Amino acid sequence: MTAPNAVLTARIPGSKSITNRALLLAAAADGVSLLRAPLVSDDTLAFREALTGLGVHIEAEAGDAAWKVTGTGRPPAPPAAGPVWCEDAGTAARFLPPFAATGRGSFTFDGTGQLRARPLRPLADALRRLGVRARVTEPVGGLPMTVDADGLKGGELTVDASLSSQYLTGLLMAGPLMREPLTVRGQGLVSRPYITMTQDLMRHFGAYVDEFEGGAVQVLPGGYRAAELDVEPDASTASYFFAAAAVTGTTVTVPGLGRSSVQGDLGFVEVLRRAGARVEVGERETTVTGAADGVLRGGFDVDMGDISDTFMTLAAVAPLADAPITVHGIGHARLKESDRIAAVEENLRALGIRTESGPDRITVHPGRPAATVIACRRDHRIAMAFSVLGLRVPGTALDDPSCVGKTFPGFHAELARLFPARPGTNRH
Repeated sequence: MTAPNAVLTARIPGSKSITNRALLLAAAADGVSLLRAPLVSDDTLAFREALTGLGVHIEAEAGDAAWKVTGTGRPPAPPAAGPVWCEDAGTAARFLPPFAATGRGSFTFDGTGQLRARPLRPLADALRRLGVRARVTEPVGGLPMTVDADGLKGGELTVDASLSSQYLTGLLMAGPLMREPLTVRGQGLVSRPYITMTQDLMRHFGAYVDEFEGGAVQVLPGGYRAAELDVEPDASTASYFFAAAAVTGTTVTVPGLGRSSVQGDLGFVEVLRRAGARVEVGERETTVTGAADGVLRGGFDVDMGDISDTFMTLAAVAPLADAPITVHGIGHARLKESDRIAAVEENLRALGIRTESGPDRITVHPGRPAATVIACRRDHRIAMAFSVLGLRVPGTALDDPSCVGKTFPGFHAELARLFPARPGTNRH
């Protein structure tokens, strides 16, 4: 294990959420935008490829250190051949149909079997209320999805955002391309910080967007202007390295991720603070130091609805706490790449850990985990979260280590660089 006094600097790639939002905004802008330090992963490359199919020119510079996006300055046209392929990227399936609806013609969106299992009906319903013919495929109500577009007028609507905030995000980003103002309310909104992030990025690319009392968000027509953007390190990915510090009694710093961050998932460090870690959030970096014995302080309940992509990080290491930890507000996590509550519970029980769960919660009891093969369910976050527990559980293995490529292809190498003597998370 790394010496307790060592300060480890984690190299975290760019934010997926920022990269894919910025790609769309730059594609819709009039002019050439430059995105520096974008995330290069399966999801962002799929999003980039989908935009290319819609006629957007994107050029990689200096080995993907930056992406130059030549925006069309106008709504998209249907691709010449085949559907817009979204691969496994939920952001592509939720952000691109509203963008396409501002254009003219028939657009079809499709993806892998895993992505087809994720629902899109609330988005299709919202587009229909805006006058677009949008069809999803049963029984899931998801991909393939067809949008017959003739531009969007705008107006007022309420969107069911209880399953995902991405439906609302996709509609908001299309707002400046509509003919009249768009006013949207998210009913049962989950993951609210992502809506704040979306508004900040829209303003960066020249849009007028404002949120009023009661949660209504208004966007005015007028399009976007080209901009340059430095993509922050991914706060969700950073959670694994912060948790690793907490359970190994070390200190981990992530540069470029500080109090000015637009990412709500940085709030995960406050959960680690409750679990006994020492946390320092500076202007441009965040540092977490674990207790010397690597024991977490348990005995608390925490609502992680706004930062649900990090609940697995906490749940995976919760067996190392001195009392039970309950996470709630995470029901929508059952509809991500996997049923994440069920996936976490299945793997913890395989490790010999007692758990209880409900529709939107899980309780994890302290225990002595016994090594097992983690069932990743093709879910990158399950693989990365249990890799952190593997730092303390010799012999832990992943049945699908490569699934981390969805957001961080270099994850295993970076964890090994920081914790070279770790006994766990072997490939299987």
